[in-house]
Amino acid sequence: MQTHRPWGRRLLGGWMLLGYLLTATVAEAHVASNGFLDIETHGRTLAGSVELSVRDVELAIGVDADRDGRITWGELRSAEPRLVRYLTDHFALAGSGAECPIHFGRLEVNSRVDGNYAWLPFEARCRHDPTPLEIRYHLLAGIDPSHRGLLRLGAGSIVQTAVLDPAAAEVTLAPGHAAPWSAFAQYFQAGVRHIWSGIDHLLFLLSLLLPAVLSRRGGHWEPVAAARPACISILKVVTAFTLAHSITLSLAAFEVVRLPARLTESVIAASIVVAALNNIFPLVTEARARIAFAFGLLHGFGFASVLTEMGLPEGARLISLLAFNCGIEVGQLAVVIAVMPLVYAVRGLEAYRRALLPWGSGAIATVALGWLAQRAMG
Repeated sequence: MQTHRPWGRRLLGGWMLLGYLLTATVAEAHVASNGFLDIETHGRTLAGSVELSVRDVELAIGVDADRDGRITWGELRSAEPRLVRYLTDHFALAGSGAECPIHFGRLEVNSRVDGNYAWLPFEARCRHDPTPLEIRYHLLAGIDPSHRGLLRLGAGSIVQTAVLDPAAAEVTLAPGHAAPWSAFAQYFQAGVRHIWSGIDHLLFLLSLLLPAVLSRRGGHWEPVAAARPACISILKVVTAFTLAHSITLSLAAFEVVRLPARLTESVIAASIVVAALNNIFPLVTEARARIAFAFGLLHGFGFASVLTEMGLPEGARLISLLAFNCGIEVGQLAVVIAVMPLVYAVRGLEAYRRALLPWGSGAIATVALGWLAQRAMG
C-alpha cells in the first residue's frame, strides 16, 4: 500500500482539478449554439439569410443596453447597424475567387424551439459565375467555441449542406454539382464533431464506463482481475447505447417520432445525474447496459436535433443519416479507446475506487444538475 500513495495523491490531485474545471463549466452550459445560413443561387446572384440566436447577438456585440438581463425588440432594433457591421466583418462569399459584395435587408425576429433568433436577409451579386463558391463564416469566433453555422446551399433541385465551426470555418462548394459521396463525407464529419463537442453525451457515457473496470462485492468496489470481464462490460454498455440512440435518431430524422428540444435536452441532463449518482450510491451494478439502452433512446433525440437543423438532402437522405450515425460511433469509439486503457491501468489503486470514482462522479453530477436547471428553466 505504501508504494501506491504517491500515485494516489497524484491521481486525487488531478481528479480534483478536473472536477473543479467541470464544475466551472456549469455557468457556461447551455444548448448548443447554432447559427443558420441559407443560400439560394440564381445565376450570379445569391439570395439568402443569416440567423443568430438573440443570446449569441448579445455575446457578439452587446445589445442589452439597460443590463436588466432581458433583450427587447427596441434594443435589438437599435443595435441593427452594429449587427450588420459585425456580420460584414465575419461573414463573406466569393465566387470563382472574386468577392461577392453582400447587402443585408431589414432585421426581423424568428422564433425557434430554443428561443428567438435575429434574422437578416441578404443578397450578393458575383462578378463571375459562383462555381466554385467559397463561404467564410467566422461568427462568434473567439467568443463561443461551441458555435456552429449550419449551411444550406440550394441550386435548383440540388441542396447541399455543411457545418461551419472553428475547425472548419471556410468551405468551398460547387452549387448544383454535389458529388455522390459528398453528402456522406459532410454528414460523417458532422457526426464526429457533434459527439466530440457534445460533452453531455460524453459525460453520460463516461459515468457508465468508470465502474466498468470494477466489480461490486460485499458493498465495496473491487478491481476486476483481468481485462476480459472489463472489456465485455464496456462492450455491452457501448453496444446498448449505440443501438438505442440509433433507433430514435432514425425515427426522429424521418419525422416518425419527435420530442420538444427543451424536454429532450433536460432529460439528457437528468440521465447524466442518474448515471453519475449510481456510481456513488450503487443501485444498478451489473445491468449498466440497461441504463445505457434506456437513456440512449433519449440521447438519440438529442443527436437528431442536429440533423433536423441541417436537414437531410433530397436524394441522399438514407446515406446522410447512415454517415451521421457512423460519425457519432467513430467519435464515440475514439473516446472509449483513449480513456479505458488508462482507467484499466489504475483500477487497482485505492485512490481510484475511493476518490476518482465517487468524486469524479460527483463532479459530473454537479455539472449535469446545472445543465438540468438551465435547460428546464430555459
